[in-house]
Amino acid sequence: MTYRIGSGAGFSGDRIDAGLPVVEAIAAAGNGGAIIFETIGERTLALGQLARRQDPALGYEPLLADYLRPILKTCAEQDIVIVGNFGCANPRAAAAVIAGLARELGLPPLRIATIDGDDVRDRINLATEDLWDGDTGLPPPAGEIVSANAYLGAKAIADAVAAGAQVVVTGRVADPALALGPLVAHFGWAWDDLDRIAAGTLVGHLLECGAQVTGGYFADPGFKNVPRPEAIGFPIAEVEADGSFVITKPPATGGLVDLRTVKEQLLYEIHDPAAYLTPDVSLDITCVEIAEVGPDQVRISGARGHAAPERLKATIGFLGDWFGEGEISYAGLNAFARAQLAAEVIGKRLDMRGLGLRRRIDLIGVSSAFDDDSGSLRDNLGPEAVDGAQDLRLRLAVAGPDKAAVEGALQEVLALYCCGPAGGGGQRSRVTRRIETRSYLIPREAVEVAYHQQ
Repeated sequence: MTYRIGSGAGFSGDRIDAGLPVVEAIAAAGNGGAIIFETIGERTLALGQLARRQDPALGYEPLLADYLRPILKTCAEQDIVIVGNFGCANPRAAAAVIAGLARELGLPPLRIATIDGDDVRDRINLATEDLWDGDTGLPPPAGEIVSANAYLGAKAIADAVAAGAQVVVTGRVADPALALGPLVAHFGWAWDDLDRIAAGTLVGHLLECGAQVTGGYFADPGFKNVPRPEAIGFPIAEVEADGSFVITKPPATGGLVDLRTVKEQLLYEIHDPAAYLTPDVSLDITCVEIAEVGPDQVRISGARGHAAPERLKATIGFLGDWFGEGEISYAGLNAFARAQLAAEVIGKRLDMRGLGLRRRIDLIGVSSAFDDDSGSLRDNLGPEAVDGAQDLRLRLAVAGPDKAAVEGALQEVLALYCCGPAGGGGQRSRVTRRIETRSYLIPREAVEVAYHQQ
Protein backbone atom coordinates (compact mmCIF):
# COMPACT_ATOMS: atom_id res chain seq x y z
CA MET A 1 0.00 0.00 0.00
CA THR A 2 1.27 3.46 -0.91
CA TYR A 3 2.94 5.32 1.95
CA ARG A 4 2.97 9.11 1.78
CA ILE A 5 5.71 11.14 3.38
CA GLY A 6 6.06 14.89 3.02
CA SER A 7 8.39 17.72 3.96
CA GLY A 8 7.47 20.52 6.37
CA ALA A 9 10.81 22.39 6.41
CA GLY A 10 14.09 22.29 4.54
CA PHE A 11 16.22 24.41 6.87
CA SER A 12 16.08 26.36 10.11
CA GLY A 13 14.01 29.43 9.36
CA ASP A 14 11.87 27.90 6.62
CA ARG A 15 8.22 28.94 6.19
CA ILE A 16 6.16 28.06 9.24
CA ASP A 17 2.91 27.52 7.28
CA ALA A 18 4.32 25.06 4.74
CA GLY A 19 3.49 21.90 6.67
CA LEU A 20 -0.27 22.37 6.87
CA PRO A 21 -1.11 21.75 3.18
CA VAL A 22 1.21 18.74 3.22
CA VAL A 23 -0.49 17.22 6.25
CA GLU A 24 -3.95 17.94 4.85
CA ALA A 25 -3.06 16.19 1.58
CA ILE A 26 -1.66 13.13 3.37
CA ALA A 27 -4.69 12.99 5.68
CA ALA A 28 -7.09 13.24 2.73
CA ALA A 29 -5.46 10.22 1.10
CA GLY A 30 -5.97 8.13 4.23
CA ASN A 31 -3.78 5.32 5.60
CA GLY A 32 -1.53 7.59 7.65
CA GLY A 33 1.94 8.62 6.59
CA ALA A 34 4.71 10.90 7.81
CA ILE A 35 6.03 14.44 7.62
CA ILE A 36 9.69 15.35 8.14
CA PHE A 37 11.33 18.58 9.29
CA GLU A 38 14.97 19.14 8.31
CA THR A 39 16.21 22.17 10.26
CA ILE A 40 19.91 21.55 10.96
CA GLY A 41 22.89 23.00 9.11
CA GLU A 42 26.58 22.54 9.85
CA ARG A 43 26.72 25.61 12.11
CA THR A 44 23.22 25.25 13.56
CA LEU A 45 24.30 22.65 16.09
CA ALA A 46 27.12 24.81 17.39
CA LEU A 47 24.72 27.72 17.79
CA GLY A 48 22.31 25.37 19.54
CA GLN A 49 25.01 24.29 21.97
CA LEU A 50 25.83 27.93 22.73
CA ALA A 51 22.15 28.59 23.40
CA ARG A 52 22.03 25.55 25.70
CA ARG A 53 25.04 26.90 27.63
CA GLN A 54 23.08 30.05 28.40
CA ASP A 55 19.90 28.17 29.30
CA PRO A 56 19.74 24.35 29.73
CA ALA A 57 16.12 24.45 28.52
CA LEU A 58 17.16 25.81 25.10
CA GLY A 59 19.25 24.53 22.20
CA TYR A 60 16.43 23.22 19.98
CA GLU A 61 14.98 24.74 16.81
CA PRO A 62 13.63 28.21 17.74
CA LEU A 63 10.62 27.84 15.42
CA LEU A 64 9.67 24.39 16.73
CA ALA A 65 6.30 25.35 18.20
CA ASP A 66 5.46 27.51 15.16
CA TYR A 67 6.12 24.58 12.82
CA LEU A 68 4.06 22.07 14.77
CA ARG A 69 1.15 24.09 16.16
CA PRO A 70 -0.84 24.07 12.85
CA ILE A 71 -0.40 20.33 12.25
CA LEU A 72 0.03 18.50 15.55
CA LYS A 73 -3.65 17.75 16.15
CA THR A 74 -4.27 16.44 12.63
CA CYS A 75 -1.12 14.33 12.69
CA ALA A 76 -2.09 12.75 16.02
CA GLU A 77 -5.62 12.00 14.85
CA GLN A 78 -4.71 10.78 11.35
CA ASP A 79 -1.74 8.57 12.25
CA ILE A 80 0.78 10.85 10.52
CA VAL A 81 4.18 10.45 12.17
CA ILE A 82 6.28 13.57 12.68
CA VAL A 83 10.05 13.14 12.39
CA GLY A 84 12.39 16.11 12.76
CA ASN A 85 15.95 16.98 13.61
CA PHE A 86 14.50 20.08 15.27
CA GLY A 87 15.91 18.73 18.55
CA CYS A 88 19.22 20.24 17.41
CA ALA A 89 21.50 20.34 20.49
CA ASN A 90 18.75 19.47 22.98
CA PRO A 91 16.25 16.85 21.72
CA ARG A 92 14.79 16.18 25.18
CA ALA A 93 14.01 19.86 25.71
CA ALA A 94 12.35 19.89 22.28
CA ALA A 95 10.28 16.87 23.29
CA ALA A 96 9.12 18.74 26.39
CA VAL A 97 8.02 21.67 24.22
CA ILE A 98 6.05 19.32 21.96
CA ALA A 99 4.40 17.64 24.94
CA GLY A 100 3.43 21.05 26.27
CA LEU A 101 2.05 22.06 22.89
CA ALA A 102 -0.07 18.91 22.82
CA ARG A 103 -1.54 19.82 26.20
CA GLU A 104 -2.21 23.36 24.98
CA LEU A 105 -4.13 21.92 22.03
CA GLY A 106 -6.17 19.59 24.25
CA LEU A 107 -4.58 16.40 22.92
CA PRO A 108 -4.03 13.27 24.96
CA PRO A 109 -0.37 12.58 25.88
CA LEU A 110 1.68 11.94 22.76
CA ARG A 111 4.17 9.13 22.35
CA ILE A 112 7.34 11.16 21.74
CA ALA A 113 10.71 9.53 21.16
CA THR A 114 14.11 11.20 21.23
CA ILE A 115 17.22 9.90 19.50
CA ASP A 116 20.49 10.08 21.41
CA GLY A 117 24.06 9.38 20.40
CA ASP A 118 25.07 12.05 17.90
CA ASP A 119 26.96 14.13 20.50
CA VAL A 120 30.46 12.62 20.47
CA ARG A 121 32.48 15.33 22.24
CA ASP A 122 33.49 12.95 25.02
CA ARG A 123 34.02 9.94 22.75
CA ILE A 124 36.56 11.08 20.16
CA ASN A 125 40.11 12.42 20.06
CA LEU A 126 40.58 14.73 17.10
CA ALA A 127 44.33 14.17 17.18
CA THR A 128 43.77 10.57 16.09
CA GLU A 129 40.84 11.06 13.69
CA ASP A 130 41.12 11.71 9.97
CA LEU A 131 40.01 15.06 8.65
CA TRP A 132 37.35 14.79 5.95
CA ASP A 133 38.87 15.28 2.48
CA GLY A 134 36.81 18.40 1.79
CA ASP A 135 38.37 20.24 4.75
CA THR A 136 42.03 19.30 4.35
CA GLY A 137 42.92 22.62 2.72
CA LEU A 138 41.62 24.70 5.62
CA PRO A 139 43.80 25.96 8.50
CA PRO A 140 43.23 24.39 11.93
CA PRO A 141 40.74 26.37 14.04
CA ALA A 142 42.13 28.14 17.09
CA GLY A 143 38.97 28.41 19.18
CA GLU A 144 37.48 26.01 21.69
CA ILE A 145 35.24 23.14 20.63
CA VAL A 146 31.58 23.93 21.22
CA SER A 147 29.99 20.98 19.42
CA ALA A 148 30.93 17.59 17.99
CA ASN A 149 28.16 15.62 16.34
CA ALA A 150 28.17 12.50 14.23
CA TYR A 151 25.77 12.00 11.36
CA LEU A 152 23.53 9.17 12.52
CA GLY A 153 21.60 6.77 10.33
CA ALA A 154 17.93 5.86 10.25
CA LYS A 155 17.79 2.69 12.36
CA ALA A 156 16.89 4.30 15.69
CA ILE A 157 14.22 6.38 13.95
CA ALA A 158 12.77 3.26 12.37
CA ASP A 159 12.83 1.43 15.71
CA ALA A 160 11.04 4.31 17.44
CA VAL A 161 8.34 4.53 14.78
CA ALA A 162 7.87 0.75 14.79
CA ALA A 163 7.43 0.92 18.57
CA GLY A 164 4.57 3.37 18.14
CA ALA A 165 6.15 6.81 18.42
CA GLN A 166 3.95 9.57 17.05
CA VAL A 167 6.76 12.12 17.09
CA VAL A 168 10.47 11.38 16.74
CA VAL A 169 12.89 14.13 17.75
CA THR A 170 16.51 13.87 16.65
CA GLY A 171 19.67 15.90 16.76
CA ARG A 172 22.23 15.43 14.00
CA VAL A 173 21.20 12.65 11.64
CA ALA A 174 21.93 12.34 7.95
CA ASP A 175 19.19 14.35 6.25
CA PRO A 176 17.79 11.41 4.21
CA ALA A 177 17.50 9.32 7.38
CA LEU A 178 14.51 11.40 8.46
CA ALA A 179 12.49 9.83 5.64
CA LEU A 180 14.21 6.45 5.50
CA GLY A 181 13.34 5.66 9.12
CA PRO A 182 9.53 5.83 8.73
CA LEU A 183 9.74 3.98 5.41
CA VAL A 184 11.68 1.08 6.93
CA ALA A 185 9.22 0.94 9.83
CA HIS A 186 6.20 0.94 7.54
CA PHE A 187 7.36 -1.50 4.87
CA GLY A 188 9.55 -3.69 7.06
CA TRP A 189 12.53 -3.39 4.72
CA ALA A 190 15.57 -5.36 5.83
CA TRP A 191 18.70 -3.31 6.44
CA ASP A 192 20.70 -5.60 4.16
CA ASP A 193 18.21 -5.06 1.31
CA LEU A 194 20.49 -2.33 0.03
CA ASP A 195 18.43 -1.40 -3.02
CA ARG A 196 15.37 -0.70 -0.84
CA ILE A 197 17.48 1.21 1.67
CA ALA A 198 18.94 3.19 -1.23
CA ALA A 199 15.45 3.94 -2.54
CA GLY A 200 14.34 5.24 0.84
CA THR A 201 17.51 7.31 1.07
CA LEU A 202 16.72 8.83 -2.34
CA VAL A 203 13.23 9.71 -1.11
CA GLY A 204 14.83 11.56 1.78
CA HIS A 205 17.34 13.26 -0.48
CA LEU A 206 14.59 14.67 -2.67
CA LEU A 207 12.50 15.80 0.30
CA GLU A 208 15.23 17.11 2.58
CA CYS A 209 15.46 20.63 1.15
CA GLY A 210 11.74 21.30 1.19
CA ALA A 211 10.56 23.48 -1.68
CA GLN A 212 13.76 23.14 -3.70
CA VAL A 213 12.23 20.14 -5.50
CA THR A 214 8.88 21.90 -6.02
CA GLY A 215 10.29 24.93 -7.79
CA GLY A 216 11.68 27.09 -4.99
CA TYR A 217 15.40 27.43 -5.64
CA PHE A 218 14.70 26.43 -9.23
CA ALA A 219 12.81 29.67 -10.05
CA ASP A 220 14.49 32.07 -12.50
CA PRO A 221 11.93 34.43 -14.10
CA GLY A 222 11.90 34.38 -17.87
CA PHE A 223 13.95 31.19 -17.97
CA LYS A 224 12.37 28.86 -15.42
CA ASN A 225 9.02 30.29 -14.40
CA VAL A 226 7.33 28.98 -11.27
CA PRO A 227 3.63 29.63 -10.57
CA ARG A 228 2.66 31.34 -7.30
CA PRO A 229 5.96 31.01 -5.43
CA GLU A 230 4.43 32.92 -2.51
CA ALA A 231 2.25 29.85 -1.89
CA ILE A 232 4.69 27.17 -2.99
CA GLY A 233 3.67 23.67 -2.04
CA PHE A 234 6.22 21.53 -0.22
CA PRO A 235 6.90 18.05 -1.61
CA ILE A 236 5.18 14.74 -0.90
CA ALA A 237 6.62 11.36 -1.87
CA GLU A 238 4.14 8.57 -2.61
CA VAL A 239 6.23 5.47 -1.97
CA GLU A 240 5.59 1.84 -2.96
CA ALA A 241 6.88 -1.28 -1.25
CA ASP A 242 9.38 -1.91 -4.08
CA GLY A 243 11.03 1.46 -3.43
CA SER A 244 9.68 3.28 -6.46
CA PHE A 245 7.91 6.55 -5.70
CA VAL A 246 6.24 9.62 -7.12
CA ILE A 247 7.22 13.14 -6.09
CA THR A 248 4.26 15.51 -6.02
CA LYS A 249 2.89 18.39 -3.95
CA PRO A 250 -0.41 19.32 -2.29
CA PRO A 251 -3.22 20.30 -4.67
CA ALA A 252 -4.04 23.99 -5.15
CA THR A 253 -0.59 25.11 -3.98
CA GLY A 254 1.97 27.09 -5.94
CA GLY A 255 5.22 25.80 -7.35
CA LEU A 256 5.68 22.92 -9.74
CA VAL A 257 7.10 19.42 -9.94
CA ASP A 258 8.54 18.36 -13.28
CA LEU A 259 11.58 16.63 -14.72
CA ARG A 260 13.68 19.77 -14.36
CA THR A 261 12.96 20.44 -10.68
CA VAL A 262 13.50 16.79 -9.78
CA LYS A 263 16.76 16.57 -11.74
CA GLU A 264 18.13 19.65 -10.01
CA GLN A 265 17.40 18.30 -6.54
CA LEU A 266 18.48 14.79 -7.54
CA LEU A 267 21.97 16.12 -8.29
CA TYR A 268 22.10 18.55 -5.37
CA GLU A 269 25.21 17.99 -3.22
CA ILE A 270 25.97 14.72 -5.01
CA HIS A 271 29.76 14.43 -5.20
CA ASP A 272 29.74 10.99 -6.85
CA PRO A 273 26.53 9.77 -8.56
CA ALA A 274 27.66 6.17 -8.11
CA ALA A 275 28.50 6.57 -4.40
CA TYR A 276 26.52 9.12 -2.41
CA LEU A 277 27.68 8.17 1.08
CA THR A 278 25.26 8.04 3.99
CA PRO A 279 25.45 6.20 7.33
CA ASP A 280 22.95 3.61 6.04
CA VAL A 281 24.01 2.96 2.46
CA SER A 282 26.13 4.12 -0.42
CA LEU A 283 23.50 5.40 -2.85
CA ASP A 284 24.02 4.84 -6.57
CA ILE A 285 21.81 7.01 -8.79
CA THR A 286 23.48 6.20 -12.11
CA CYS A 287 20.60 3.92 -13.15
CA VAL A 288 17.77 6.03 -11.75
CA GLU A 289 14.87 6.59 -14.14
CA ILE A 290 12.51 9.54 -13.86
CA ALA A 291 9.31 10.15 -15.80
CA GLU A 292 6.45 12.63 -15.63
CA VAL A 293 3.27 10.66 -14.99
CA GLY A 294 0.84 13.55 -14.55
CA PRO A 295 0.65 17.23 -13.65
CA ASP A 296 3.10 17.85 -10.80
CA GLN A 297 3.87 14.14 -10.61
CA VAL A 298 7.27 12.63 -11.35
CA ARG A 299 7.96 8.94 -10.85
CA ILE A 300 11.44 7.83 -9.71
CA SER A 301 12.80 4.29 -9.72
CA GLY A 302 16.06 2.42 -10.15
CA ALA A 303 18.05 3.47 -7.09
CA ARG A 304 20.79 1.02 -6.25
CA GLY A 305 22.57 0.52 -2.95
CA HIS A 306 26.04 -0.59 -1.98
CA ALA A 307 27.62 -1.17 1.42
CA ALA A 308 27.61 1.77 3.80
CA PRO A 309 30.97 3.43 4.55
CA GLU A 310 33.01 1.98 7.40
CA ARG A 311 33.26 5.30 9.24
CA LEU A 312 30.80 8.06 10.09
CA LYS A 313 31.16 11.72 9.34
CA ALA A 314 31.24 14.03 12.35
CA THR A 315 31.15 17.82 12.23
CA ILE A 316 33.03 19.73 14.92
CA GLY A 317 32.08 23.33 15.72
CA PHE A 318 34.72 25.74 17.07
CA LEU A 319 34.37 29.27 18.41
CA GLY A 320 35.73 31.58 15.76
CA ASP A 321 36.63 35.26 15.60
CA TRP A 322 34.36 38.31 15.80
CA PHE A 323 32.65 39.46 12.63
CA GLY A 324 31.23 42.90 12.04
CA GLU A 325 29.21 44.50 9.26
CA GLY A 326 28.40 48.18 8.85
CA GLU A 327 26.33 49.66 6.02
CA ILE A 328 25.30 53.09 4.77
CA SER A 329 23.49 54.20 1.59
CA TYR A 330 24.28 56.85 -1.05
CA ALA A 331 21.73 57.73 -3.69
CA GLY A 332 21.00 60.26 -6.41
CA LEU A 333 23.32 62.23 -8.67
CA ASN A 334 27.03 61.49 -8.28
CA ALA A 335 26.19 58.64 -5.89
CA PHE A 336 29.08 56.48 -7.03
CA ALA A 337 31.68 59.17 -6.44
CA ARG A 338 30.33 59.86 -2.95
CA ALA A 339 30.18 56.16 -2.08
CA GLN A 340 33.67 55.59 -3.46
CA LEU A 341 34.97 58.49 -1.37
CA ALA A 342 33.28 57.01 1.69
CA ALA A 343 35.02 53.69 1.00
CA GLU A 344 38.38 55.46 0.77
CA VAL A 345 37.71 57.34 4.01
CA ILE A 346 36.80 54.15 5.83
CA GLY A 347 39.95 52.40 4.64
CA LYS A 348 42.20 55.26 5.71
CA ARG A 349 40.45 55.64 9.07
CA LEU A 350 40.96 51.95 9.87
CA ASP A 351 44.65 52.32 8.94
CA MET A 352 44.97 55.41 11.16
CA ARG A 353 43.47 53.60 14.13
CA GLY A 354 45.64 50.53 13.65
CA LEU A 355 42.82 48.11 14.47
CA GLY A 356 44.55 45.18 12.78
CA LEU A 357 41.42 43.61 11.29
CA ARG A 358 40.80 41.71 8.13
CA ARG A 359 38.44 43.83 6.08
CA ARG A 360 36.44 44.13 2.92
CA ILE A 361 34.53 47.10 1.49
CA ASP A 362 31.78 46.61 -1.09
CA LEU A 363 29.58 48.97 -3.03
CA ILE A 364 26.41 46.93 -3.34
CA GLY A 365 24.86 47.80 -6.66
CA VAL A 366 28.05 47.98 -8.74
CA SER A 367 30.70 45.79 -7.09
CA SER A 368 30.04 43.27 -4.36
CA ALA A 369 29.37 39.68 -5.33
CA PHE A 370 32.03 39.64 -8.07
CA ASP A 371 34.71 41.81 -6.45
CA ASP A 372 37.68 40.60 -4.44
CA ASP A 373 38.66 41.71 -0.95
CA SER A 374 41.01 44.36 -2.32
CA GLY A 375 38.22 46.15 -4.20
CA SER A 376 40.00 45.91 -7.54
CA LEU A 377 36.75 45.67 -9.50
CA ARG A 378 35.31 48.73 -7.76
CA ASP A 379 38.46 50.76 -8.40
CA ASN A 380 38.46 49.99 -12.11
CA LEU A 381 34.82 50.36 -13.06
CA GLY A 382 34.22 52.03 -16.40
CA PRO A 383 31.99 55.07 -16.94
CA GLU A 384 29.15 52.90 -18.26
CA ALA A 385 28.82 51.29 -14.81
CA VAL A 386 29.48 54.44 -12.78
CA ASP A 387 27.26 56.95 -14.59
CA GLY A 388 24.05 55.01 -14.05
CA ALA A 389 24.71 54.09 -10.42
CA GLN A 390 22.32 56.16 -8.33
CA ASP A 391 21.36 53.74 -5.56
CA LEU A 392 24.33 52.27 -3.72
CA ARG A 393 24.91 50.62 -0.37
CA LEU A 394 28.40 50.77 1.11
CA ARG A 395 29.20 47.71 3.19
CA LEU A 396 32.19 47.30 5.46
CA ALA A 397 32.95 43.79 6.73
CA VAL A 398 35.67 43.22 9.31
CA ALA A 399 36.87 40.22 11.29
CA GLY A 400 39.32 39.66 14.10
CA PRO A 401 39.83 38.18 17.57
CA ASP A 402 39.13 41.43 19.45
CA LYS A 403 35.45 42.35 19.75
CA ALA A 404 36.26 45.92 20.79
CA ALA A 405 38.36 46.45 17.67
CA VAL A 406 35.52 45.17 15.48
CA GLU A 407 33.08 47.51 17.21
CA GLY A 408 35.52 50.37 16.72
CA ALA A 409 35.69 49.74 12.99
CA LEU A 410 31.91 49.83 12.67
CA GLN A 411 31.81 53.09 14.61
CA GLU A 412 33.70 54.63 11.69
CA VAL A 413 30.78 53.82 9.42
CA LEU A 414 28.40 55.56 11.81
CA ALA A 415 30.70 58.60 11.87
CA LEU A 416 30.16 59.09 8.14
CA TYR A 417 26.79 60.66 8.97
CA CYS A 418 28.37 64.03 9.78
CA CYS A 419 31.98 63.51 8.69
CA GLY A 420 30.82 62.96 5.12
CA PRO A 421 30.65 62.49 2.21
CA ALA A 422 27.28 64.14 1.60
CA GLY A 423 24.00 62.31 1.63
CA GLY A 424 24.81 59.16 3.59
CA GLY A 425 21.82 57.56 5.28
CA GLY A 426 20.26 54.39 6.61
CA GLN A 427 23.31 53.32 8.61
CA ARG A 428 23.16 50.04 10.49
CA SER A 429 25.68 47.62 11.97
CA ARG A 430 25.99 44.35 13.83
CA VAL A 431 28.66 42.26 15.52
CA THR A 432 28.51 38.47 15.88
CA ARG A 433 30.76 35.66 17.05
CA ARG A 434 31.58 33.35 14.18
CA ILE A 435 31.55 29.57 14.23
CA GLU A 436 34.09 27.51 12.31
CA THR A 437 33.37 23.91 11.39
CA ARG A 438 35.56 21.00 10.37
CA SER A 439 34.42 17.49 9.53
CA TYR A 440 36.17 14.28 10.52
CA LEU A 441 35.67 10.59 9.80
CA ILE A 442 35.24 8.63 13.03
CA PRO A 443 34.84 4.93 13.87
CA ARG A 444 31.26 3.69 14.10
CA GLU A 445 32.04 2.16 17.48
CA ALA A 446 32.57 5.67 18.85
CA VAL A 447 28.82 6.23 18.54
CA GLU A 448 26.13 4.66 20.71
CA VAL A 449 22.68 5.33 19.28
CA ALA A 450 19.39 4.72 21.06
CA TYR A 451 15.90 6.08 21.21
CA HIS A 452 14.06 6.96 24.41
CA GLN A 453 10.30 7.20 24.82
CA GLN A 454 9.34 10.39 26.64
